Amino acid sequence: MFDGITNGLRSALSVLGRGGKLTESNIRDGLAEIRKALLEADVHYDVATSFIKRCTEQAIGEKVLKSLRPDQQIVGIIHQELCNLMGPADPSLHLRRDGLNKIMMCGLQGSGKTTTCGKLARMLKEQGRRPMLVAADLQRPGAIEQLQIVGQQLDVPVYSEAPGGSSPLKVCVNGLAAAKQAGVDVVIFDTAGRLHVDADLMNELEQIDRKVQPDQILLVCDAMTGQDAVNSAKAFNAALELDGIILTKLDGDTRGGAAISVKEVTGVPIKFIGTGETLDRLEPFHPDRMAGRILGMGDVVSLFEKAQKEFDADEVELQQQRMMEGKFSLEDFAKQMKMIRRMGPLGDLLKMIPGLGGLAATVPGMDADKDMGRIEAIISSMTPYERRHADRIDRSRRHRIARGAGTDPADVNRLIKDFGNMAGMMQKMSGLGPMDKMRAMKGMADGGMLNPGSQLTSAKERSKRGPADPKEADEKRKKARKEAKKQKKRNR
Repeated sequence: MFDGITNGLRSALSVLGRGGKLTESNIRDGLAEIRKALLEADVHYDVATSFIKRCTEQAIGEKVLKSLRPDQQIVGIIHQELCNLMGPADPSLHLRRDGLNKIMMCGLQGSGKTTTCGKLARMLKEQGRRPMLVAADLQRPGAIEQLQIVGQQLDVPVYSEAPGGSSPLKVCVNGLAAAKQAGVDVVIFDTAGRLHVDADLMNELEQIDRKVQPDQILLVCDAMTGQDAVNSAKAFNAALELDGIILTKLDGDTRGGAAISVKEVTGVPIKFIGTGETLDRLEPFHPDRMAGRILGMGDVVSLFEKAQKEFDADEVELQQQRMMEGKFSLEDFAKQMKMIRRMGPLGDLLKMIPGLGGLAATVPGMDADKDMGRIEAIISSMTPYERRHADRIDRSRRHRIARGAGTDPADVNRLIKDFGNMAGMMQKMSGLGPMDKMRAMKGMADGGMLNPGSQLTSAKERSKRGPADPKEADEKRKKARKEAKKQKKRNR
C-alpha cells in the first residue's frame, strides 16, 4: 500500500537528515523533492502545491532552524499536515437507536460498490445491528445475483425485483417498505453505476435521494484510479451532497494520490477503506494512522486492533506458555500462521511495525505470503506426530513429506532447522522486557528468523533456473571435504 509515495517521501526526507546544519535553502530543496514525490504519486496538483506551502511556512522558522534535530521536527510538521489534509474524519455512521436507518450507496461501475455494501452490512451486523440489502443496481448484469450471494453468506436479507419490469426508483421504494415490515434497523441501497459520470446516472440518483430521503449517502471510490476517483467524487458531491467516501482497493494502490487528495478537493470525509476482496476487509479510516503508514512510521494501533479481532486470547496465552517451556511445536507454529494470515497480507502487516516497514524492500525476491504458503504445505504433509516432534523426522520421512508438499527433501530439512533456531530464540525472549523484545524481534527479522523456511524454493522455480554451475558445485564439494578433514584432525 502506497509504496510509491512512501519511497519517494523517504528519499526526500533522507536529504534533510544527512548531517550538517539545516538552512532555509536546503529545507526548500528538500520540500521541493517532497512536492515532486506527491505529484508522482498522482496527488492533485493544487493539493500538493498548497500542502508544500503550509509545510514551508512552518519549517522555515527560527524555532525549527535552531532546534537540536530540525530534520525530525520537519518530519513532524509533514506528518501533522498530512493528518490535516486527510482529516478530520469520523468513521461513525451516527445511526439512530430507534427507527429505520437508511444508507444510500453510489459509485461508478468497477469501484467495488456491491461488495462494499456487503462489507458494510457485515460490519453493522457485528455491531449488533439488523441490516437489509436492497438490490437497486439494474444497470450491471449480475449485480442482483452478486448481492443475493453476499446476503446468503452473511445471513442478511436482500430485497430484489426482476430487472425487466421495474426501475431503480421503484425497487428502492418497495425495498424500503419491505425493510419496515421485516423489522430491520438499517437498510442499505445498492444503486446503479455507470462506466463514467453522466446525466442519466445523476438524474436517477437524485430521484432516489428525493423519494427515499436517506440518512447517509456514501460514495464508493476505486483508490487505484487516482485523479479519476477525485474527479468523480466532485461530480457525485455536486449532485447529491455526500456524507462520506469509502475508498476501495487500497491494498493495490501503490501511489496514494486519491487518499491524500479526495478530502481536500471535495470537503467530504473518508469514512472507511477497503483493503481486500473478502467481506471482512473494511476498516474505519484514521488520518493519523494513514499518515504514519505513508511516512513509513508504522501503525501499531491498527495492527493491535487487527490482532485483537483475529487472535484467540486463550490460544495465544497457551502458546506463550508452551514457548516458555520449550514445547512450541510446528503444530503451534501452523496455528499462529493461520491467525496471522487472517489479518491480511504479511507485507502490509510488516509495514505497520515501526522499523520493519522497509524489510521486504531490502531482501531481493522476498515474498512473505508465498513463503508462508509453502511452509503450510510442508507442515500439512506431516503427520500429527511429526508436527509435535520435528526432531524425530528422519530421511525417509523427509522424502515422504517433500512428495506430499511438492517440494524437495532439502526444503523440509531447512524448515525444520530454521524452526528449531526460531523456537529457541523465542524461548529466550519470553523473559525479556518490552523494549528488549522489540530489539530482539528486529534482529530476528533482519536475519530472516521470523519466517522459517523463507528461502524454500519450489521444484518448478528451481527448474526455471536451470542446472547449477558444475565448477561452482565442484568448488563447494572440495571446500566441504577440506573442512571435514580439519574437523577430523581437531577431534583427534
